[in-house]
Amino acid sequence: MKTTESIDLQKASQILKLLGDKTRLTMMKLLESHDCCVCEFVAIFKMSQPAISQHLRKLRDIELVKEERRGQWIFYSINQEHGDYPLISSILHHLPDQGGSISDLEEQGLRVCCE
Repeated sequence: MKTTESIDLQKASQILKLLGDKTRLTMMKLLESHDCCVCEFVAIFKMSQPAISQHLRKLRDIELVKEERRGQWIFYSINQEHGDYPLISSILHHLPDQGGSISDLEEQGLRVCCE
């Protein structure tokens, strides 16, 4: 049996609570294979920019996502260096692919609407 490093229960609880929100869980699944900016999430989730920013702030606050400035825009990606990334990755592995949302954005000409 392969042994893996265990994580703190408090930390695991915090991560699972954040990922218990369908929007944040879907964001993480999307970020697993695509960097996205706020405007793309606004289009995918049909939510306001402030609502999307709040979800991203919660994920950023515990460093599950990282941001990179590209020009005037900020793109988000999963922080694979996070100490608990193996837990997050194993959760995301069991979820359905969300690439269709990205394809829909591309078809609508919204994939890179902020560059």
